[in-house]
Amino acid sequence: MQRIIYNIVVVTITLSLIACGDKEVTNEQADLQNETTTDARIFVSKAQFKNSNMMLGNLEEKSFPITVKTTGMIDVPPENRAVVNATMGGYIKTTPLLIGDKVRKGQKLVTIENPDFVSLQQEYMEVHEQLTYLHSEFERQKTMKAENITSQKSFLQAESAYKTAKARHNGLRKQLQMLHISPASVEAGNINSIVTIYAPISGSITKVQVSRGTYVSPATAILEIIDNDHIHLELSVFEKDILKLQKGQEINFNIPESSTETYKAEVFLIGTAIEKNRTIKVHGHIENEAGVNFLTGMFVEATIITESAFAKALPETAVVEIDALFYVLQLDQETEEGYYFNQRQVDVENTYDDFVSIKNTDEIKDSKVLIDGAFHLIREE
Repeated sequence: MQRIIYNIVVVTITLSLIACGDKEVTNEQADLQNETTTDARIFVSKAQFKNSNMMLGNLEEKSFPITVKTTGMIDVPPENRAVVNATMGGYIKTTPLLIGDKVRKGQKLVTIENPDFVSLQQEYMEVHEQLTYLHSEFERQKTMKAENITSQKSFLQAESAYKTAKARHNGLRKQLQMLHISPASVEAGNINSIVTIYAPISGSITKVQVSRGTYVSPATAILEIIDNDHIHLELSVFEKDILKLQKGQEINFNIPESSTETYKAEVFLIGTAIEKNRTIKVHGHIENEAGVNFLTGMFVEATIITESAFAKALPETAVVEIDALFYVLQLDQETEEGYYFNQRQVDVENTYDDFVSIKNTDEIKDSKVLIDGAFHLIREE
């Protein structure tokens, strides 16, 4: 009987110990769960906050532009672009210039040789000499006609011959001047088979189409010169956006292939004809064009600001993108030791002037947000 009682006591004590052990395990698990829940927040000590120059801020009301996105190129006005060709055909004698060389208006570009130049000057000299005789004969017949010494027919023949020779003389003289051959030099007996072509504008050589010995006709382009002193934007805007545009609107553009910097321009002219690809040309004047080194033909991406709208926004430094999703750190609690933040997902709408507009602002509209230093704290969920 005593042994039975002893066994009962032993079993009772054992069960009590097991029950206590389970209770302790349960309490430990509960504590661990509470600790895990607290650790879901991101903690930043006050020392870390200060040393990292972190900052807190709130949503702000900011003006965001409504824009039209477009593309285009850097171009120059037609008067700043010149294609050089020959007035008469011939063979290139000298062509000393290369692409990139700068030239001044009136500077020698190339020389052309052709025997026809000799024939033209010879013909001019012959007509010039005849003109002196024909003019004298015309004056003589005129005097005789006034005194009724000669017939009307003889007078008219002399007048016709003189005026015909004079017209031919003037035409040949003009041709010589177009070839940059001095008529006075030809009248003095100086005949040359080589003529020089001069630069019609100042600028830089952008194309050289010939080499020494090449035969060129009047339709052949020899050189191209572009003056980059005045450049502009030539943009193509789709038909659906054209009614939003007005002269004077601001343009922000960049050269994606060479720089990330954003430049400013202004809508100056809007085309009145739609191209085959359903776009219309927009001409923009660049601000401070003298301070940049744009080249004609550069591809540009541009946004034209048509109007503005207000929205709640945060600085760009407050928003971190992870896998096409955007997050901010919302202040949950501030203690003597530091700050506790909750990671919140937000919907981003527009970005302008270092600020990002936020669509879903209900959860964070009255809270402080870490606006500087969030990048290294936000973690992928």
